[in-house]
Amino acid sequence: MYFYGYIFTQIPGGWLASRYGGKRVWGVCQAVCAVCTLLTPLCARTHVYLAYAVRFILGFGAGVTFPAVHALLGRWSPPLERSKMASFTFSGPLVGNVLTFSISGLLCAYGFDNGWGSIFYLAGIGNMLWVVAWFWLVADSPDQHPHISERERIYITTSIGKGVVKKVRRVPWLSMATSGPLWAVIISHMTNNYLNYTLITSLPTFMKESLDFDVKENGALSSLPYVCQFVGAIVVGQIADRIREKQLLSTKNVRKLFQAISLGGAGVCVAVVGQMGCEHRYGAVAMLCLCTILLSANRAGYLSNHLDLAPSYAGILYGITNTAATIPGMVAPIVTGALTPTGSADEWRTVFYVCAAIAIAGMVIFVLLADGELQTWAVPKDGDYVIKVDVNSLKDGTAEESAKSAPEPSNAAVENKTKL
Repeated sequence: MYFYGYIFTQIPGGWLASRYGGKRVWGVCQAVCAVCTLLTPLCARTHVYLAYAVRFILGFGAGVTFPAVHALLGRWSPPLERSKMASFTFSGPLVGNVLTFSISGLLCAYGFDNGWGSIFYLAGIGNMLWVVAWFWLVADSPDQHPHISERERIYITTSIGKGVVKKVRRVPWLSMATSGPLWAVIISHMTNNYLNYTLITSLPTFMKESLDFDVKENGALSSLPYVCQFVGAIVVGQIADRIREKQLLSTKNVRKLFQAISLGGAGVCVAVVGQMGCEHRYGAVAMLCLCTILLSANRAGYLSNHLDLAPSYAGILYGITNTAATIPGMVAPIVTGALTPTGSADEWRTVFYVCAAIAIAGMVIFVLLADGELQTWAVPKDGDYVIKVDVNSLKDGTAEESAKSAPEPSNAAVENKTKL
């Protein structure tokens, strides 16, 4: 039921975040998620339909999360820092995966409220505390943040330039629907999610049925690939932006290179895992770790590409691509279950071959269609964008130096509290 709610709020969430700001949209929806998480044990014990309802509402609120974050990144990410900012930001779910795999088993065995209930209570309390921190620390744009320096604010605002507006009023839906580079992102997002959700939902089962790990080893080893992916995600963003900063490759070619490493490399790894049985089970775990490390290269591939194509509409674009990418998340466990009725090694081999084929297909399509430049349809014609320069707060020509060091925004001028 979670995914049925999750899929409905992707595009509306991206639009709301682009229109009204990601801070409020994300914060309110995460508060709803926290309450639903806290209510889950009670609802599950009361009636199965209440459990379904609370899971649906939880998915409904969570669906806003990534589009809202992408909308914020569109307003905060200078062009040459997009890979590292996206990599760091989207490494958060990997930490969640590691904690979930590692702690849930212990809480089930030793936690309060029959064990399993404690998982939801602790997660809900942690989520609510983070919502409080979110409203205190986050601002929708550099202009609204009370604590960053004037120099940093001007640098971010001027470097992004004409690609970002203060408030999106109209959305070029038709141009988006016919954009080849956007379709490249959509398909890569879908193929990435098919592989990723197959691993998330089926990895513990595979390690038990095919690799014959016991429960204790299973929990620890199932989390290991996501530790590796977290490390890979942080490193990838730094490397990609350094390549772009040194002008060794264009943004378009950097996105293609890292997405090819991500899907192509991960596809080869899962195909190899399909050949490894119980006698090579630790080798299979090592190969799965390599798979997730390579998969993390998508942070500098399609995952940052929304910000290149249309920073003003980044939240909406992510809503579109993640709506499509949620479908593989719903389908992957069903396909895996259908292909592994007895859980034999041969059946699991087929599962990994299917994943490999889908990943390679996604890689080819992205390499053919992707772009790294601001799209013509992505420059809003009716949005108000404000660059506020408090000259009196600057010393030694900081404003002038910052504006000169940033890329020149087209059809724009930096003036004291002037609308562009």
